[in-house]
Amino acid sequence: MDRPVVALENADAVYEYYREHQQNRRVTRLAYGALAGRFRPRVRYGDGARERLRALIYDDTRFILAVNHVSETDPYTVAAAAWSSALRPVIGRTRVLAKDELFVETEPNRPRTRRIAERTSQRRRIEMMGGIPVFRSRDHGLRAVSRAGNLMMNVCAERLSRGDDLAIFPEGTCNDGDPTVLQHVGSGIGHIVARARTRGVEPRLVVMGLHYGPPPGRYRSASVHIDVPDIVLPDKPVSIARTVAEYLQVAVELSVRQY
Repeated sequence: MDRPVVALENADAVYEYYREHQQNRRVTRLAYGALAGRFRPRVRYGDGARERLRALIYDDTRFILAVNHVSETDPYTVAAAAWSSALRPVIGRTRVLAKDELFVETEPNRPRTRRIAERTSQRRRIEMMGGIPVFRSRDHGLRAVSRAGNLMMNVCAERLSRGDDLAIFPEGTCNDGDPTVLQHVGSGIGHIVARARTRGVEPRLVVMGLHYGPPPGRYRSASVHIDVPDIVLPDKPVSIARTVAEYLQVAVELSVRQY
């Protein structure tokens, strides 16, 4: 299937494509290893979290990785942390939700050859990481993105049911305020869990707190705290989102303390 233009009016073709898209896992592993060498994250775990995470992966249990969002470089930090942690075995079979503008092929106000090369390269980097585009209401309006949001959540639930894991920045946008305090977590992550359950999948929650140090911060050697809460997520999407926010906030605070 040809790669569609990632645009809201083209949402049907976009999500049909990413329903089936599979990156080259060997290339992805090489890229993640290179990112780990560049970004050098310092990964720590909650009590027993490394063992629980390894057990989830060994048992082929699906999970959703929730990460706080403080920088545009966060996806690369997460990739580096995955290589440097017990997450390494799931590299290449994890989907990552990313805002739609990262999938745009060209950018205005730059020489044509340069902007095409840069944006094409950027889209391919995001796809190499397993990216699935998200059309955000803050960019397009709530009504406009409603149907696309439903398609996106269905694709995420289907990929989980087919053996992929999922990484999400549940705040939905970079935190321009206090990076030690999580922003509001919407119910989207809860709806994805609920839809996965209708497909016979019970995803586990894994949280990853990121901290780059005092402002302006360095985007290398981030403090990364990973935990695997020993819980079953609630039934209702709103309650799931609150639970995610609770455990992710703790992971953020620990990543700050361990910086």
